[in-house]
Amino acid sequence: MDEERALYIVRAGEAGAIERVLRDYSDKHRATFKFESTDEDKRKKLCEGIFKVLVKDIPTTCQVSCLEVLRILSRDKKVLVPVTTKENMQILLRLAKLNESDDSLEKVSEFPVIVESLKCLCNIVFNSQMAQQLSLELNLAAKLCNLLRKCKDRKFISDIKCFDLRLLFLLSLLHTDIRSQLRYELQGLALLTQILESAFSIKWTDEYESAIDRNGPPLSPQETDCAIEALKALFNVTVDSWKAHKESDSHQFRVMAAVLRHCLLIVGPTEDKTEELHSNAVNLLSNVPVSCLDVLICPLTHEETAQEATTLDELPNDKTAEKETVLKNNTMVYNGMNMEAIHVLLSFMEKRIDKGSSYREGLTPVLSLLTECSRAHRNIRKFLKDQVLPPLRDVTNRPEVGSTVRNKLVRLMTHVDLGVKQIAAEFLFVLCKERVDSLLKYTGYGNAAGLLAARGLLAGGRGDNWYSEDEDTDTEEYKNAKPNINLITGHLEEPMPNPIDEMTEEQKEYEAMKLVNMLDKLSRRADVKDPHQDGG
Repeated sequence: MDEERALYIVRAGEAGAIERVLRDYSDKHRATFKFESTDEDKRKKLCEGIFKVLVKDIPTTCQVSCLEVLRILSRDKKVLVPVTTKENMQILLRLAKLNESDDSLEKVSEFPVIVESLKCLCNIVFNSQMAQQLSLELNLAAKLCNLLRKCKDRKFISDIKCFDLRLLFLLSLLHTDIRSQLRYELQGLALLTQILESAFSIKWTDEYESAIDRNGPPLSPQETDCAIEALKALFNVTVDSWKAHKESDSHQFRVMAAVLRHCLLIVGPTEDKTEELHSNAVNLLSNVPVSCLDVLICPLTHEETAQEATTLDELPNDKTAEKETVLKNNTMVYNGMNMEAIHVLLSFMEKRIDKGSSYREGLTPVLSLLTECSRAHRNIRKFLKDQVLPPLRDVTNRPEVGSTVRNKLVRLMTHVDLGVKQIAAEFLFVLCKERVDSLLKYTGYGNAAGLLAARGLLAGGRGDNWYSEDEDTDTEEYKNAKPNINLITGHLEEPMPNPIDEMTEEQKEYEAMKLVNMLDKLSRRADVKDPHQDGG
């Protein structure tokens, strides 16, 4: 009934009446995502009628109402089949200011029309294969990049940027050819990185270092959404970059990694948004060539170095681990390097472990990232080893029992999901410089058996990668307990009582004679010739 009334007014009414009836329809069906099949034909005709209205000279408010209803109707894939034409796509491109003839975005009154047009295009491209093909023919990716360049430094049009980026993400997700076009022809890597810089308001203090305002406000909801969409689009553009990249691209990847480091050190408007932001940053960092991830850590400034010296002097001499990581301003430091970003990644990993679900999607990306960083960058590995596998003191409990990061990772080494189990074990193995004896010290043979069997290292040894030869130092507590540690379980066991100590002399003599008799029987059986072994 709603479609019939709306269709009648759209076909015969004037702009004011059309706006009112479509506004009512939009208000009523704003949250509708499933439609009755009986009204399918009416919805198709309503879509066609709306496109005919949009080509007319109508007020901006009427255009917005038309586009809102079109966005709702475009949630139904069947409705889109007859209306997804090149002419209709061009109507939406014109309203979204995606034509090359539109030089600027000066009329603020047109912004709602642009945003609604982009929303419609997102739905239509996602739900219609015909629209996906037409987007290639119309060179939609290039038009979207052009629009982004017009508004990349203008914060008051973040909604336009957000849906432009979302549409770019969808196109690069659905068409692998567009990824290559974005990367090389449209310079998408640099453009999207600049969008992130703008969203984070980055101020560079060095080539790959940005200023972090620790007392500044959180990122706004609009800029957070823009950043998330840009990160997703960048992920598609760079999805194969870790396999092969030109040497000339290294600078751009390092800039991007520096922007992502900044991203990890800021927070969004809510805890959930911060986690979503950091999750997408982790996914994108996984695409960055590992040689370019050295910018995740950076040397301390002169002020931080002086502050570090003051703080270390205040700590007791026996607090070695704390001395390497504590600063008054909560900056994580190791060997004179700022490790804040790595510490955020480690905390992010622990939160994902604590969730206890969706490990393959939520946990393996960050574990893989930390593993590759540790394998390629010595300072990162040593810092993570200090945090995850500190020198052993108390070995009374099994390695998998407890609430430390080590305990949680060791538990994952026997997880039912093979991928999760392998990457958790690989991470700990790399932290141990791929030395079997060092890994067994922290995990026990039982937990590490799967990895060692897969690597052919059950008899001991070390992996194929080269690491520095600095030796681990054992604590006095561990050295004293080591003779009594069960190598299978990896924890200290009380010596088992000797059953002979509690026997009387008669019992000992009886057991000794029983043993002699058993040996005598075995000896007699060995002397009897087995007829089946006679080779004839």
